[in-house]
Amino acid sequence: MAEELRPPQADAPGQAPQFPTDYASLSTVYTNFCRVSVTPEELVLDFGLNPSMQPTQAEPIKLTHRVVMNFYTAKRLMMALMNVVQQHEGTYGALELDFQRRIRTQPNPGGPGGPRPTTPPTNR
Repeated sequence: MAEELRPPQADAPGQAPQFPTDYASLSTVYTNFCRVSVTPEELVLDFGLNPSMQPTQAEPIKLTHRVVMNFYTAKRLMMALMNVVQQHEGTYGALELDFQRRIRTQPNPGGPGGPRPTTPPTNR
């Protein structure tokens, strides 16, 4: 669905105006893999889908999109991503990047490390 062009407007006092955007050619893809390459003048991000938790040489990761940007744009992107991840973690808790730690720290109801069933107090 295409969205109409919107004129620049500030979301809040002191905030930079939002630029008009045209979503007519926008496509959405899911990615769980990103490879970063650099040249002296540009940053190259290759995105794709990793079908397994641990990549193997037998099953290649299929790259689907490449984004090339200068380092000024990369720094602005980095700052925007840092802000949104900090907000997410502030709301939902820290994001653990180590998959093995995530498995060990997930609550297991009734099991080790998980919440224990509570029993009502008895009056004696």
